[in-house]
Amino acid sequence: MELLLILVYLVIVLLVIEISAVLMMLTGLDHAISRFQVTSMLTGTGFTTQESELILRHPVRRRIGIFLILFGVFSLAVIITLMSNLLEKRFRLPELLIITTILGVLLAVIRLKPVHKKLHDRFHAPLDEEDGVEELPVNELLYNDEDDWIIDIPVYEESEYAHCPIHKISTWEEDINLLFVQRGTLRIRYKDKDADTHIEAGDVLYVYGDKKQISEKFKDELEYRHQNRSDESKTLSLL
Repeated sequence: MELLLILVYLVIVLLVIEISAVLMMLTGLDHAISRFQVTSMLTGTGFTTQESELILRHPVRRRIGIFLILFGVFSLAVIITLMSNLLEKRFRLPELLIITTILGVLLAVIRLKPVHKKLHDRFHAPLDEEDGVEELPVNELLYNDEDDWIIDIPVYEESEYAHCPIHKISTWEEDINLLFVQRGTLRIRYKDKDADTHIEAGDVLYVYGDKKQISEKFKDELEYRHQNRSDESKTLSLL
């Protein structure tokens, strides 16, 4: 009986995780990230900084996250209570079976195609005015498909783009957009009046566009970027 009670409660927790993961995926979150973040919020562990932005900047995901955090706290109290009841030989199996059945039915319902589509459309509806696109993470706004890419490109001394006019970094024929140039603490944005501004060695170009075109156009700079960061990692490992 003791083992059955523990197994039933574990099923309840797993159902809550599965339901929440499905709801997270309906908001557009990747399956693997959804499952991991749901489990992290429920247990209060492993909630990484980068992926937490995907949750915190989306209104629907925030609400799901709040529920999971509260449910996780409640579950801890329930586990303590169950352990006490186990020690006292008092069991609440019928109630747990009812909860398990309800959650199982709920999971089955949200997996139905009509319900799935309705929830998907609702979660992707225009956000409230206070939760506009500025609240969404960069990757959701810019990464429309797998070919989209945003990256920082360092300009070294021998780079062909050192001393190049800023307006010649990309052409209208290329799917490459220069977002801005980072020069120390100064951030230079391209404007018509600044068309005669030149790129300098040490600048960092932040570009967005087609990954293949960016990789081909800035091949040498990206190799320099990779090599430079590899050397920094080796240096740090020796410290």
